Amino acid sequence: MTPRPSSGRGGPPAVATLLGRLRKAYGKRPWRTWGDPLDILIGTILSQNTNDRNSGAAMERLQRAFASWDHAADAPLWKIAGPIRVAGLHRQKARSIRTILGRLRKERGRATLDFLRRWHTDRIKDYLLGLPGVGPKTAACVLLFSDLRRPVLPVDTHVHRVSRRLGLIGPKTTAEQAHAVLAAVVPRGQVYAFHVLLIQHGRKVCHARRPDHAACVLSDLCRSSRL
Repeated sequence: MTPRPSSGRGGPPAVATLLGRLRKAYGKRPWRTWGDPLDILIGTILSQNTNDRNSGAAMERLQRAFASWDHAADAPLWKIAGPIRVAGLHRQKARSIRTILGRLRKERGRATLDFLRRWHTDRIKDYLLGLPGVGPKTAACVLLFSDLRRPVLPVDTHVHRVSRRLGLIGPKTTAEQAHAVLAAVVPRGQVYAFHVLLIQHGRKVCHARRPDHAACVLSDLCRSSRL
């Protein structure tokens, strides 16, 4: 019998092993960033509890509605909520967005997160978590995907599900708790690849209800495939 690749302690499979197989299946994933941290923050808030198509449409409509985020900070709530209706929870998200923009204007003189570039990663994370509508996943998305370029792992539903099935986190570990657990086992230089490859695997193979074990390149490492 071929021994199960692991961390060397009889525990879950090593991250290097997982990523090696996923890269062969889906290709390499070099770290890409997507622009300004405030744009990423607002886009990530819009993405909460909806799909990429709806959140993308909401972001485009919101940016068309205002010449700048400073203009949005001065707008009545309905003028923000209207363009983002497609993303769902539009009133709640509009309140969070306007409150954030107003706070930045008050603290910094304009709606910007550029000042975060000079800060240590933990300080940035704490600041973001103090903003309305921002939890660990949203803060991590800003850190990882904006041009702040910090190796902080967001745990979305796919990353949470695949990590749990592989035994990287416990069966009762919540997505919020998983941020700290996975941060301890995923090397900093592999955070981006780990995030995007587990999402792709979760979407294509490791489905929530009926995972395709026959097509899974990690099936021999996966606890759920043996149940």
